[in-house]
Amino acid sequence: MQRSKISGASIVTGHTPANEAWLMTRQEDVIEPELPVIDPHHHIWDLPGDRYLFDEFLSDLRSGHRVLATVYVEAEQMHRANGPIEMRPVGETEFANGIAAQSASGMYGETQLCAGIVSTLDVRLGARVKPVLEAHVHAGGGRLRGIRPIVTWHDSDQVRPWHGEPRMLSQAAVLDAIACIASMNLSLDLWVFFTQLDEVEKVCKSFPDLPIIINHCATPIGIGPYASDRPKMFEEWKTAVRRIARYPNVKMKLGGLGLRYTGFDFHTHATAPSSDALASAWRPYVETCIEAFTPQRSMFESNFPVDKWICSYRVLWNAFKKLSFGYSAEEKKAMFWKVAADTYRLNVAA
Repeated sequence: MQRSKISGASIVTGHTPANEAWLMTRQEDVIEPELPVIDPHHHIWDLPGDRYLFDEFLSDLRSGHRVLATVYVEAEQMHRANGPIEMRPVGETEFANGIAAQSASGMYGETQLCAGIVSTLDVRLGARVKPVLEAHVHAGGGRLRGIRPIVTWHDSDQVRPWHGEPRMLSQAAVLDAIACIASMNLSLDLWVFFTQLDEVEKVCKSFPDLPIIINHCATPIGIGPYASDRPKMFEEWKTAVRRIARYPNVKMKLGGLGLRYTGFDFHTHATAPSSDALASAWRPYVETCIEAFTPQRSMFESNFPVDKWICSYRVLWNAFKKLSFGYSAEEKKAMFWKVAADTYRLNVAA
């Protein structure tokens, strides 16, 4: 997923829209349809050739799994077109909160869409982010739960998702901004490659009471310089994941393995993958994360509609449920909804 600016509005580029006809080549019954689920990581957007707004997401949510609530995570959507540049991301919080209000009417079913909101801002502002955070909190109508700054970076231009700045999490101004986030009782979501976990470790040491959520299994990389030696990459990734798991304020989102950076080639197949195929390919990564973090600090996430280019919502959650086979009822409860509910302070009864 890449980002660029067009006419002052921020859009996501480099993302492949879902091919609905191809997804329909894989049909499965829902596994464990009564198991409660909170989806703690999804986006909603309106991109050229890729419309995924309230109705499109609601259709996926109605595909058979028992989704109690969802957490909206920033995708640089609906930023304000005018006003101070630093305040423009507040438009995304307004956008997500509007969707949440629409869902909260009860007219569209029991699932609480966007019950929690994770927005973004420019952490390079340092301590000057405080009024921006206050504006986000006001715009969120009581639903803002955290901030996800744009810090993803890799030295290889074959991997790097956008032209940003290297080692942002080591910059003094960025740490000042994170201190403001922590002071306002918000959490910090981080999408980073596993190669950035050394920077995250420094943040953990500096802010031991700040809830930090690593997105997408710390994104293992199977493209570019890593394409020729996946076993070596896996060992480096595993070592980094185990090291960051030592910090009790860090939690891991289990998902996002459909991102192109991981190097899985499901999109090249004639038919969409089965949940068995997904579970088989992803098992080493998911099991490593759960072993390191324990189920009490792990939560399954859809990362839709980004990951929709490789599978449907029904197949994705079937794969997650197959990956949870062998865990106790309490452990599954934690990973499928309880950790998400506690992390994002969601008032959801399962």
